[in-house]
Amino acid sequence: MHSRREILKRLSAGFGYLAFAGIANAQAEKEAPLAPKPSHFPGTAKRVIFLCMSGGPSHVDTFDYKPQLIKDHGKSGHYGSKLLSSPWKFRQRGESGLWVSDLFRNVGEHADDLCLIHSMQCDQPAHPSAVTQMHTGTARFIRPSLAAWTLYGLGTENDSVPGFISMNPMSGNSRNYGSAFLPSIFAGTKVEAGRGNKESVRDISNDMLSRKQQRAQLDLMQTLNRKKLKRDKFQPQVEGVIEAYELAFRMQGAMPDVMDTSKETAATRSMYGVDQEETSTFGTQCLLARRMVESGVRFVEVTQGSWDQHTNLKYEHEAKAKACDKPIAGLLQDLKQRDMLKDTLVIWGGEFGRSPEGQGSAGDGRNHNNKGYTTWMAGGGVKGGFSYGATDEYGYETIENKCHIHDWHATILHLLGLDHERLTYRYAGRDFRLTDVHGVVAKDILA
Repeated sequence: MHSRREILKRLSAGFGYLAFAGIANAQAEKEAPLAPKPSHFPGTAKRVIFLCMSGGPSHVDTFDYKPQLIKDHGKSGHYGSKLLSSPWKFRQRGESGLWVSDLFRNVGEHADDLCLIHSMQCDQPAHPSAVTQMHTGTARFIRPSLAAWTLYGLGTENDSVPGFISMNPMSGNSRNYGSAFLPSIFAGTKVEAGRGNKESVRDISNDMLSRKQQRAQLDLMQTLNRKKLKRDKFQPQVEGVIEAYELAFRMQGAMPDVMDTSKETAATRSMYGVDQEETSTFGTQCLLARRMVESGVRFVEVTQGSWDQHTNLKYEHEAKAKACDKPIAGLLQDLKQRDMLKDTLVIWGGEFGRSPEGQGSAGDGRNHNNKGYTTWMAGGGVKGGFSYGATDEYGYETIENKCHIHDWHATILHLLGLDHERLTYRYAGRDFRLTDVHGVVAKDILA
């Protein structure tokens, strides 16, 4: 004999399975929003790894060589402070002869894979708003992130892992990996990694229940969710909850394996600098990024913060570069030897650059500069060993081939096979897109 409660529970679970099967067959696209989707045209990149350098790394000290700034060091600049030449030497690297500073010696060894965009511009000179614009295209409104748009446009290749992972994102900036008005399943999954603790994805494990018990519990919950969805007709939040619960259940089986770097060889771990104290944190994150995209994650963002040196530029910038230079070079080398760099777009950059003038009482720092700065791309169909655009002789602002954030976004989407003008979502009575009503693809950088 079964109690009335047990009978109701089993019936509910059974109805959940039937409901799920019926809806999945009748509305496969709606119930599987992360399923792979055809691009607008053949793209050269299938996936993205964004190395986000939060805080504004100085372009004139990293990838934008300014011999005139060296020559005029100490002279009065445009804004009244003295010009500050870079403390680091620039050298021409690779067969292409791209100028890269000694801050990034290891990355410089991959100069022939780099496409340096020297003409970046954004509208915001302050960190929070500039970071938000870099991720979402706007600083004024809550909008989906670049990665959320990418996932919405292309789906993902493995339904047991998130399509978009944000590794150690800055606290208090969930908009940067959010989905805004897009269904919440396109938002980023936050992953803690490389900070001395065991790599983990929060809130996906349940040690108290077996998988069979979890499945029964989830079926009951999903039955109630779908009843509400059927009754209310349109409830994006409920749809998001349904999808998120299902994904979290599947992730329990897949993500621990993806996050287990112990399976990597000692040589691979060394290549990323995982075995060295100063590079271990970022090296672990870069190694995980490769494992994630290899497993089918569409977009991975890896964040390194604290590039904001208004004083003590030499010591602080050098420390930040040492922590990420070898890991980034290791990532490029690893992707290349696995024949993945050709269709993996690697992006490096911060929210803006820094002024060529010195700042602070000692004049040993730099202020913000959103009028002209450098980012770079590698792989995914961009020209390697290529320099695009230019700032003036000191690095104050862009003077050639301006690449606004909207243009940058349009170009990234283009490499993925997405037309930024056609990638739209209907919300509040109008069609929205990442680039608003702007954006021009920088076709000169396409291989």
